[in-house]
Amino acid sequence: MDSSLPTDKPSFRRPIHQALPAKIFHWINLISLFLMITSGLQIYNANPVFGGRGGWQIPPLFLLGGWLAGGRHWHFAAMWLFALNLLWYGIYILITRRWRHRFVSSKDIKAIQHSHNPKRKNYAWHRLAYTAIVPILLLAIFSGIGMYKPAQFSWIVDFFGSWQALRIVHFVSVPIVLRFTIIHSLLGLKVGGSRLLESMFWEGML
Repeated sequence: MDSSLPTDKPSFRRPIHQALPAKIFHWINLISLFLMITSGLQIYNANPVFGGRGGWQIPPLFLLGGWLAGGRHWHFAAMWLFALNLLWYGIYILITRRWRHRFVSSKDIKAIQHSHNPKRKNYAWHRLAYTAIVPILLLAIFSGIGMYKPAQFSWIVDFFGSWQALRIVHFVSVPIVLRFTIIHSLLGLKVGGSRLLESMFWEGML
């Protein structure tokens, strides 16, 4: 038999499975982030952080809320959904001890510096990004609560030095979170391909 001929033996790839709580967490994150960004842009249009009402305006197609008060209602409602989702998922990974595989360790730092295995380095970068985004998300929520109830949480405003500084910090957190989302997705593609991303959202749910 000619060994150069292709064989009919099928090749099987190990399926990637994600726990249902991880899928729910990613879906709620995706929805709440979309609501917060579009309603936040509505707030920006009505009362921009930089340049006053005469500043650069976002097209209505990308806005949610219709006006300043409507944007605020949507934004803060989505903020509570986002914050509670982070809280319950944090409790979940603590109880299940999944945090040991989610956050960066000294071994990951060494892998980034010295490893010649591209896949190992991608895993290390993924965990580093996953770890670095936690304080950014907490800062976004912390500053958002200060903007939501400045009278009740005046100490949060004082922490940032001024109301304008508080608003700028909160506004700057948005592109950082968006960049993390893109990097998180790209690293996921490098580590597990499209199957990994599919497993995070709809694999096994249809």
